[in-house]
Amino acid sequence: MLFAGAAAGAVAFGPVAMADPPPCVNADGTACADMGTAGPGGATGQIPGGPGGTAGPSGATGSIPYGPGGAAGPGGAMGEIPYGPGGTAGPGGVSGCIPNVGCATIPGP
Repeated sequence: MLFAGAAAGAVAFGPVAMADPPPCVNADGTACADMGTAGPGGATGQIPGGPGGTAGPSGATGSIPYGPGGAAGPGGAMGEIPYGPGGTAGPGGVSGCIPNVGCATIPGP
């Protein structure tokens, strides 16, 4: 009898579980901002006034306003912190700098 009731409940609530999700609503009742897109070519997203990034077949990038940022792709990667260390790496080697310390480069094979 218990299983029959569970099965009836599953059948009754099945359409609800498969329905579209409710629209996004902020705590104050306003609609959520469109913060990103995604598709076969990649994805992009941005928090208003905050971090954002993109990703696709050719690589990815991301940054935080007034903060670190970086990119990576088939040719290598790079990253930098404003007024701080930064560097790049790829098939040709690596290089990087630290403010008030210096820079270094190591060639690739």
